[in-house]
Amino acid sequence: MQPVISIHNLSKNYGDKTVLSNINLDVYPGQIIGYIGPNGAGKSTTVKILTGIIQDYSGEVTVFGKNLRQTILEVKSKIGYIPELAELYDLLTPREYLEFVGKLHHLTDDVIEMRSRKMLDSFGLLANIDQRMDSFSKGMRQKVLITSGLLHNPSIIILDEPLSGLDANAVILIKELLQAMKQEGKTIFYCSHMMDVVEKVSDRIVLLNNGTIIADGTITDLKNGTDDSLEQIFARLTATGDPIHRADSLTNAMNDRNDA
Repeated sequence: MQPVISIHNLSKNYGDKTVLSNINLDVYPGQIIGYIGPNGAGKSTTVKILTGIIQDYSGEVTVFGKNLRQTILEVKSKIGYIPELAELYDLLTPREYLEFVGKLHHLTDDVIEMRSRKMLDSFGLLANIDQRMDSFSKGMRQKVLITSGLLHNPSIIILDEPLSGLDANAVILIKELLQAMKQEGKTIFYCSHMMDVVEKVSDRIVLLNNGTIIADGTITDLKNGTDDSLEQIFARLTATGDPIHRADSLTNAMNDRNDA
């Protein structure tokens, strides 16, 4: 099976600071990749490179066998990107916003209308389809953002903290949606700090720290015969110092009083 995404010796510097260092990763059709790491590990930079936002990097990235730098617009048409923050055009309604996004992907009016209504209905937002989004809650905005990222039926879905602001029912829906898209052969690149969700939905977990991959495998591979959760594995491989000791230090710091 040929990889959908191939990353070879990917590196990225900001001045003297190395953000990514010789990343090598192949991602295959129908895989849900949990791409995790502490703040500053390089996750967001990787995502921005894959989505064409950052084009100044060293190494090679191919998507569907084509060099990303040379076919960026073609690749973008096959990617659905759902970032953490729903930066929407607040003065538009969901119908107007989704029509705008659909037109960018050259969808017909009928397809845009049909998909918009069905997806918003699944999220419980059909009644709000003509309501201006400046009155929406964070969760409502996130649902519109997810709809916009999936509207063109992309082959690759890149999600960066997609559950931000969602209620419990919507979270369950997204988990089921991920599995359904996997069964359709779609490739899902899932970035999140919610270790319990990553552990449950991912076929394969890639752990990034200080710009390098320090673990790559199934949750069973990463457990290596232990009963550790992904959260415990993450803490063991990336934390500086004992987290219990550091929590005690934070508690003591909050309770300190200046008696002078």
